[in-house]
Amino acid sequence: MTWYHTLLQHLINGLALGAVYALIALGYTMVYGILQLINFAHGEVFMLGAYFGLSALLLGQVTGPLPGVWCWWVTGMMLLAILGCSLTGCAIERLAYRPLRRAPKLSLLITAIGMSFVLQNVVMLTYGAQDRHIPSVMPTIRWTVGGASVTAMQVVLVCSGLVVMLALHLFIRRTRVGWAMQATAQDPVAARLMGIPVDRIIALTFALGSALAAVGGVLFGLYYATVNFHDGYLMGLKAFTAAVLGGIGNIPGAMLGGTLLGLLESVGAGYLSSQWKNVFAFVILVLLLICRPRGLLGERVVDRD
Repeated sequence: MTWYHTLLQHLINGLALGAVYALIALGYTMVYGILQLINFAHGEVFMLGAYFGLSALLLGQVTGPLPGVWCWWVTGMMLLAILGCSLTGCAIERLAYRPLRRAPKLSLLITAIGMSFVLQNVVMLTYGAQDRHIPSVMPTIRWTVGGASVTAMQVVLVCSGLVVMLALHLFIRRTRVGWAMQATAQDPVAARLMGIPVDRIIALTFALGSALAAVGGVLFGLYYATVNFHDGYLMGLKAFTAAVLGGIGNIPGAMLGGTLLGLLESVGAGYLSSQWKNVFAFVILVLLLICRPRGLLGERVVDRD
């Protein structure tokens, strides 16, 4: 394998990983845009999505690829994960964040970290601390492009990220609910006076962001074929880095940040050391905060102070 083929392979792997980061980062950026809250429990919601997908397979006693009907199983996994994670997101907002909405931001931040550990331990006690294998329901399809290998799962990951970002962007910009979200993000008091149900809009934002995390969790589980209760913590931190990299509150920025982070991590791990791959994300975060704190595409949040 020449240097060109090796580099192309790392880029392909990085695009697939970046799509997962982007799906999680979209939820971060939506919640921050409305509440200016870093929802550190969002990574655990992503992890729950993978476990809900596993539960769907266990309910059907699926142990391997299912040629011809795999799309139905993936759809079932997605629906269960989206429903479960959306309800979890709404519960977190209602029980943990809404009572503290007028409290200092530090209280909300500490609560978010606490919810992260609560969800981790609930999953650990429910599913166990060991890695859980997720059987592949998709047939193994592989193509050779420019000397590099591309799997069907990688194509699904990248295409899913693009479709979700485009759909979310159109939803925010073209629908009445999306306009209500933008109004709530700009001035929740004025939005309430205009008749917008602010509490419902915020709950819907958490549900929608959690649904995106669920999609990422299911795809992550199918791609890596394993999941652990602590996966959400590290993936959540990296997705937050991706959101800051692209510009917090910026939907295209979250997609761009996730893609770039996945590419840099994959190339860095391939050419330097895979043992240092988790360091790259946080080195990038530090450098970005020093050189361009508003992100590559700029923030889209309102300063309410």
